[in-house]
Amino acid sequence: MNKQPSWPLTLYYDGDCPLCAREIQLLRQHADVQRLCLVDISLRDFHAESIGVTQPALQNRLHARFADGQWVTGLDATLWSWRAAGLGRWTTPLTWPALRPLLELGYRAFCRLRPYLEWLPHPDASRRCKDAQCTPAKTPR
Repeated sequence: MNKQPSWPLTLYYDGDCPLCAREIQLLRQHADVQRLCLVDISLRDFHAESIGVTQPALQNRLHARFADGQWVTGLDATLWSWRAAGLGRWTTPLTWPALRPLLELGYRAFCRLRPYLEWLPHPDASRRCKDAQCTPAKTPR
């Protein structure tokens, strides 16, 4: 992204993912809603078609959209969401051209493994129990 970002950035994340939920907790603690909006794609009232992206695409790769409509995905979505929360110094290595291919490989591996990590403790365990009913973790595809 070469131009000045058009805030806010809307980050679409999977709230059922324990690791993702931990990262979102951190971002939420630091973010200003004028710069970062967080949308949980795992909620029943979220409909992917309303934003023009399929649910599987959102689940397979992190997506974020700036106020001007420009999309960023994967590592770039991570980079810009952390910048929006004022934590950009922690993601500086994502901008290093020599390291970027290796980080992309790591990100793709994480995306493939993520469905198998749902056994990890969720930071908001009560969130999994809705309407006095608890549902077991989803089975990986």
